[in-house]
Amino acid sequence: MPYWGVGRLLTTQNVAYTGTAGTTSTAISLGVQKVRVYCTTDAFIKITVNPTATTSDAPIAAGSPEYFSCAPGEKVSAIQSSANGTLYVTEIS
Repeated sequence: MPYWGVGRLLTTQNVAYTGTAGTTSTAISLGVQKVRVYCTTDAFIKITVNPTATTSDAPIAAGSPEYFSCAPGEKVSAIQSSANGTLYVTEIS
């Protein structure tokens, strides 16, 4: 199994989230199959074609980047756990 942290960093998007989900505006690019996700506060994230994160989705700890599989055309959404924050999504080739 390859190490997920290895790859070329491509486009980064960011979006604010509060008690209302924030979703990236641009879909993941053609040919991209993994993303690096970083949240500035504890949050819940969802990755699909038309996501709106809820508190039932996958939790992610503040300040701890994680790598996820994805597909072209998908977007990433985050909602706060208890404090407003910013979601950063970086495509990896």
